[in-house]
Amino acid sequence: MFSGVSDREPNETGTTDEAGPAGDAAVEPLPTHRWAGSPAVPLAEVAARLGVPLDAAARAAMRRLPARFPRPYAELLHDGGPADPLRRIAWPDPEETAFDPDAIDDPVGEQPLKTHPFVIRKYRDRALLIVTHRCHFYCRFCFRAGQTVEPKLGEVLDAIRSLRGESALREIILSGGDPLVLPDEELAGILRACDALPQLRTVRIHSRAPVHDPPRVTSRLVGRLIAASPVPLWFVVHTSHPRELSPGFYRAVGMLQGGGIPVLNQTVLLRGVNDDPATLAELFGALYGAGVKPYYLHHPDRVAGTARFRVAIERGLALHRALRGRLPGPAIPEYVLDLPDGSGKFPVERLRREREGLYCAEHADGRTSHYFDIKAV
Repeated sequence: MFSGVSDREPNETGTTDEAGPAGDAAVEPLPTHRWAGSPAVPLAEVAARLGVPLDAAARAAMRRLPARFPRPYAELLHDGGPADPLRRIAWPDPEETAFDPDAIDDPVGEQPLKTHPFVIRKYRDRALLIVTHRCHFYCRFCFRAGQTVEPKLGEVLDAIRSLRGESALREIILSGGDPLVLPDEELAGILRACDALPQLRTVRIHSRAPVHDPPRVTSRLVGRLIAASPVPLWFVVHTSHPRELSPGFYRAVGMLQGGGIPVLNQTVLLRGVNDDPATLAELFGALYGAGVKPYYLHHPDRVAGTARFRVAIERGLALHRALRGRLPGPAIPEYVLDLPDGSGKFPVERLRREREGLYCAEHADGRTSHYFDIKAV
């Protein structure tokens, strides 16, 4: 989640360079060994596609979270009006800078769980490794918006070394940002370093590159990942709407599957984007038909500036129930809430409603967590 308003790629120090006096000139990525992906489309071109102004309000929102559009994703956009789902996902909204009383500073409780600046340990058997804060495209609902300290490769390798001796550790999750903004060799180096963790059984890579920048996934990349990893790989894509499942998406997923890497999907429930049974059923059914298992439907996190995406718990439960009978069982993901106290993902259907707006999660180890919901919208 890299901070700044620019059409150029971030450089290695974690800064951006202005794209000309108006910030709209078409530019190539800056020379760097730490970036892999399509060049950005000028913001003025994207604004014209969407029929929106590139004005001071949009640029103010970009100071909260940048806007960047690879060509493959930009070509999915059109002027569908304010209610267009991809416009809501993609274009900076003035609401992002408004006062947000329901926001939570650390919406999924990650900060106290950092055992290293770039390692998050929510579960004893897993470690989430932040390998970058940059993305090919910035989702406006991002729960790590505002995190700007870009890890260097040496720091990522040090983070892996910090996990030696963790006898319960079974899985490393490469996350960010989007790990696939890193070049093939750097990703391979990170995977090779995991060989120092003999107790490891799997590595999972979370990326939206197949959605936002499908050409980033190549047979060469897949081959290098498989050759470098000391353990089986799993790949998790993040999709939000059926329109994101482009021919390029299916090709990218097919390359991963063809290399023997299983592909899962997770989706965030987003008001005005996918909060109706027909849209969710179309999305999950298409993924299932492509051999991609929909495994999580996330309740939206309470990130500052994202009020327009939020859905109340009862509304989410009704939507999830409505998928029964519309889809085969394996095509229906688990509906989960990533609790703000850092205790992890909890099935929403298992939340106990104590009173209006207050829910209790009873964990397997006897702990309890409470969650205050937003007012129904």
